[in-house]
Amino acid sequence: MGEPSNLLLKLSRRLFAEACDRDAFVAALTQPQPCTNAVVWMQPRPANLPFAIAPPLPWQPVWVDRLVPDQRPGQHPLHQAGAYYCLDLASVFAAAVFSAIPTPVAAVLDLCAAPGGKSFLAWRALSPTHLWVNEAIRKRVKILIANLKRCGLTEALVFNLDPQVLAQQIASQVAVTVVDAPCSGQSLLAKGDQALGCFHPVNIKKNASRQKRILASAAQTVAGGGYLAYMTCTFSPEENEQVAQWLLKKFPQFKAIAVPALSDFASPLTEMPCYRLWPQSGQGAGGFTVLFHHQGDRAEPLDLGSLASQAMAIYAPRPERSPDSCLVYL
Repeated sequence: MGEPSNLLLKLSRRLFAEACDRDAFVAALTQPQPCTNAVVWMQPRPANLPFAIAPPLPWQPVWVDRLVPDQRPGQHPLHQAGAYYCLDLASVFAAAVFSAIPTPVAAVLDLCAAPGGKSFLAWRALSPTHLWVNEAIRKRVKILIANLKRCGLTEALVFNLDPQVLAQQIASQVAVTVVDAPCSGQSLLAKGDQALGCFHPVNIKKNASRQKRILASAAQTVAGGGYLAYMTCTFSPEENEQVAQWLLKKFPQFKAIAVPALSDFASPLTEMPCYRLWPQSGQGAGGFTVLFHHQGDRAEPLDLGSLASQAMAIYAPRPERSPDSCLVYL
């Protein structure tokens, strides 16, 4: 990436009080090191692993393996057979908030699901009776469906809807809603990828507005006593702590709750219990995560089978649309 931009340096000064921390953060984004990948086992782990793994981290689930650098798990036949799903370790960190949710749960909704990593993590962590996944961007739905099929989640309901439309149909019905929000993607730089304009205030403001709109819809889907998990792969406070604070003000029935497994990663930018992984940690590209609990009365048990059938009827393909335009049932 070369010399750090003034906008990156400005962000580093907002995030860190100590110069050494600022320098390490900037170096992680401008001089990326091999990223830390992981696999989520969707089938029983074989006795003889086909790749080298690193020692587990305290917040790492037992059904996740952290790989040593330079492994290529996506090229192994077990990958094509759906034995595991590959993802960045930072995604596993973000999903560690699931460890604070009592299991099993009735229904999980992944509202911004493609390509599927958080859906797989939620499935393994929460053992839901029903898994509903939504991807508003049509061109991303195909890879989402392909990953779900490959890894055996063939009972998932897949929606291709604006979150607001979906929220109107399943208001207060979901035990756990996950929002892995579209963001400026600043952590992509730690992987050696490009994220053009990721530090520009206009881009950050635009993303924060979109995140609030998505979260407003997500909040409406959560049943009393349920949970809302919000996470990003970026570092700007406007897209993280400030969005979380906005949600609590807008929807006072929610409360941010502590996640004991992530206590060592508490954000220094707020007293609210939320968590950050920095790219200089060597544990992934970095990101932000927070878990909200709906403080309202616990909802009555739902007939979720009936609800799934209702959803299929509501979003049945219209004659003028292609068969998979609204809902795909795997």
